Amino acid sequence: MIPTASHDFTRTARVGLVVLTLINLFNYLDRWIVAALAESMKHSELQLSDTQLGSLMTGFIIVYMLAAPLFGSLGDTRRRTRLIALGVGVWSLATAAAGFAWNFASLFVARAAVGIGEAAYGTMSPALLADYFPRERRGRVFAIFFAAIPIGSALGYMVGGLMDHYFGWRPAFWVAGFPGLVLAVLAWRLYEPQRGAQEPESAPPPGAHGLSLGRATRAAYAVLLRNRPYMRTVLGYAAYTFAIGALAFWMPSFLERVRGIPKARATVQFGAIVVVTGFLGTYGGGWVGDRLLRVSKQAYMWLSGGVTLVAAPLTFVALAARAPALYWVAIIVAELCLFASTGPINSAIVNAVSPHMRATAVALSIFTIHILGDVPSPALVGAISDARSLAQAMLIIPVAIMVSGAIWTYAAWRESRAVALVA
Repeated sequence: MIPTASHDFTRTARVGLVVLTLINLFNYLDRWIVAALAESMKHSELQLSDTQLGSLMTGFIIVYMLAAPLFGSLGDTRRRTRLIALGVGVWSLATAAAGFAWNFASLFVARAAVGIGEAAYGTMSPALLADYFPRERRGRVFAIFFAAIPIGSALGYMVGGLMDHYFGWRPAFWVAGFPGLVLAVLAWRLYEPQRGAQEPESAPPPGAHGLSLGRATRAAYAVLLRNRPYMRTVLGYAAYTFAIGALAFWMPSFLERVRGIPKARATVQFGAIVVVTGFLGTYGGGWVGDRLLRVSKQAYMWLSGGVTLVAAPLTFVALAARAPALYWVAIIVAELCLFASTGPINSAIVNAVSPHMRATAVALSIFTIHILGDVPSPALVGAISDARSLAQAMLIIPVAIMVSGAIWTYAAWRESRAVALVA
């Protein structure tokens, strides 16, 4: 049913936020449960190497990355809620299928197929939320939406670790896949708002009318590649994703092998930290970012760059220190800083482009941050670990975090300077 009054639309928007946030939670639960199960799969009848374990995430991300441009184009021209529902159903079935794997190849294919479904959801949800809520509320809205990332990731570690401990790694995949089928039905019933509903003054890019889907897509990408604020934001996000991808995948194994923490305790304890720091950091970052917009239009970028620069040395301490009191505190504070940039940086991406090409912009962002970020990083850490040690391999992570913070801070400075020169 289409809402006709302002109150009805506000309620509809909130329902949309709740459903999309729940889907995002299970999105990351399904994505990261494999990290909690890595050690069991390594020593199971599959006999996987660290390079193979790392490539499970790489295969998923490659498919996700390649499917994103297609769904981005469809998301700017077709009904987004139906495409999201289809994607959720596909990835849920693929997650469950991993529990039936009989060798590395079948496990790799099942995990890679998860990327097809998640590409549909990942490209369209931010654009849909931007049409549900006005610009001045998007920092908080995206903070709520993206707070599901740490919570879902942590649940992936915790559910995976506990299911693995009591029932084995195969049932863990089956339990993770089922809820997505229910969420797919809910997504199918969501209201589809008009593109640019919250920015009625916006218009499609010049020349967009009358073009075929392929030509319109190429024209949109050409516009995005010339959009320097957008591209700087995405390049910083790529370095950030490189670090986060490696950290999230290998941290449970790092705690077990290098710190000597038992597997079940490592996954649950790290998962609990991610839940708390993720919620507080993500929501706090979104709230602060919205407040700082009153001071600077580049508040999202300044905030993201600053907290990420602070996180870099803290992450090094978390990985290099030997005293538990020191490395646990460093992990907690570093995670708070890293998550604080999530809402602001995604708000900056959708705010930097026309409402009529937001799904395409998110798709290009997904492609870029993954091909430069967490496509290579888990496998690279695994390869270095096989050649040297996991402790040494993990030290590339704080370097990537430092690069991310530097790019975002530079981008904020350049845009602030450009505005000052115009004024």
